[in-house]
Amino acid sequence: MNRLEDIIAMKKLQEWLGKKEEKKEISPLCWAVAILLVVAAVAAVAYAIYRYFTPDYLDDFEDEFEDDFDDEFFDDDEEEEKEEKEAASEEKSTEE
Repeated sequence: MNRLEDIIAMKKLQEWLGKKEEKKEISPLCWAVAILLVVAAVAAVAYAIYRYFTPDYLDDFEDEFEDDFDDEFFDDDEEEEKEEKEAASEEKSTEE
């Protein structure tokens, strides 16, 4: 009987060890989703780095346009003032 109990104990030990060695297989769908998520994450990081290091040319363009507009606006006012002064000085010279 002792020998029978040893065989049964060895069988239980082998079953217990065998269960730990079994590997669960991951379905191909899970692999596909995991790969897709990794690619999306890498693309998002690359885009964020690109946006961080790329200068914003639109702001520079708008600033230059606003400066030109302001300069022209004030230049027009200065030209009108000069023309008014010239017209006033011509009127004075013609009156005399």
